[in-house]
Amino acid sequence: MTTLTGGEAIVSGLVAHGVDTVFGLPGAQVYGLFDAFHQAQLKVIGARHEQACGYMAFGYARASGRPGVFSVVPGPGVLNASAALLTAYGCNEPVLCVTGQVPTPFLGKGRGHLHEMPDQLATLRTYVKWAERIEYPGNAPTVVARAFQEMMSGRRGPASVEMPWDVFTQRADTAAAQVLEPLPAPQPDPDMIKQAAALIKASKAPMIFVGSGAIDAREDILELAEMIDAPVVAFRSGRGIVSNAHELGLTMAAAYRLWPKTDLMIAIGTRAELPASGFRWPYQPSGLKSIRIDIDPAEMRRLASDTAIVADAKAGSADLLAAVKKAGYAKSRSRRGDIREATASAQAEIQRIQPQMAYLNILREVLPHNAIVTDELSQVGFASWYGFPVYQPRTFITSGYQGTLGSGFPTALGAKVANPDKPVVAITGDGGFMFGVQELSTAVQFNIGVVTLVFNNNAYGNVRRDQRERFDGRVVASDLVNPDFVKLADSFGVAAARVTAPDQFKAAMERALAHGGPYLISVEVTRDSEVSPWAFIHPPKP
Repeated sequence: MTTLTGGEAIVSGLVAHGVDTVFGLPGAQVYGLFDAFHQAQLKVIGARHEQACGYMAFGYARASGRPGVFSVVPGPGVLNASAALLTAYGCNEPVLCVTGQVPTPFLGKGRGHLHEMPDQLATLRTYVKWAERIEYPGNAPTVVARAFQEMMSGRRGPASVEMPWDVFTQRADTAAAQVLEPLPAPQPDPDMIKQAAALIKASKAPMIFVGSGAIDAREDILELAEMIDAPVVAFRSGRGIVSNAHELGLTMAAAYRLWPKTDLMIAIGTRAELPASGFRWPYQPSGLKSIRIDIDPAEMRRLASDTAIVADAKAGSADLLAAVKKAGYAKSRSRRGDIREATASAQAEIQRIQPQMAYLNILREVLPHNAIVTDELSQVGFASWYGFPVYQPRTFITSGYQGTLGSGFPTALGAKVANPDKPVVAITGDGGFMFGVQELSTAVQFNIGVVTLVFNNNAYGNVRRDQRERFDGRVVASDLVNPDFVKLADSFGVAAARVTAPDQFKAAMERALAHGGPYLISVEVTRDSEVSPWAFIHPPKP
């Protein structure tokens, strides 16, 4: 036993789990915790808004595969960060929020203490995987260990722990920090594996869909794909599991050209948002059979399949690969040629999405394969889902199905903290960037060398297009008046450049990457000039 404050007991648990960096914004309720961060010599990256703390932790987790940790005050602080926690929930990322509470004598009293919520813990539990309160320093080791166990077990996700204000500085005899093993994953059912192998053997044109749950299974997935000549496609989070440099690694635009003749869908570690009929792609081919491998049994009722394998993607893919090897598979002689033709045709067709593709083509040309790019809800961001080739997992980061405007820039900051030696580029629009523009200060203060691309069309461009096309040209609250982003960056001490056409972009990007520190490129785009990127995200039925 060691005598520790509540804050010190929490921090000892973080350190035991390998945490060396915390993103945070201190306040009265968590002073004792931040002092414990300092005493333990953890790196604390401060921010100018609680939402940025959450998104930096999300970017850190997404880019590294390690838990991201942040701390904010309770009540409004937690609510400000809740969008990031919800994004981490939707993207299945282990992000831990450590927050405070009203003092112990005020718990549940509703007296209106500073930052009090009616039931903060209950609120948190609606958008994190697991949440608990630590009411005594001696409980901290177990609760922190349980938080990490829950985040890293099964379908990964965020967690939160809260501690009353007074307990952070209260001292008590406390046991040593502990680390709990992840809860056992369900093992693949041999009968389901055999059934899936039989479906693959009977297929002529299979297609594999992958999400972030399949990252650790990428070697087996590639071997399976090569064995059965199946294209592998990801929508957002699974991009790079099979590189777009490999002829079987397809974007959604290329894969949709092969979809009409597909007779078997194999979905691994993904919600299968693309092929779920009526979600993204508008139909399923007649007679389509389906196999799903997912660690979450609830997924099997959300989207039913002919063969449902409830298992970790790595274990399920390895068993399926072995079963297919045993059963054998007869390839179609023309399959690889058809796949190459689909890729080439799609690549030519998407070039009409201008000027977005001109910028994306240059961005891919100047960035190394391991560079990390975060998207944003913007015209270039949308086009990047299919127009920006991705070569490695965890190098293309989106906000998933939450589609959170303003997430891209702070997420990129966290990704850069996790990967200081890799180039990190944030694709943003002018509207979304202004949600977190104040974090330019954070980038400067901690020398976080993200290159931020602000595509400035002086509008919430997608909203404006939808309003004009669907509501007889009426535009409401979607036009913007922006600052001069170059001058704004300069006022923060951030190097910046302005680009008005694609032919200026390559030189600007090369200067930004060579600079090494925080850098902003303001890309001026004429309002309403961008071709809609949605034809390849919600394609028409052929």
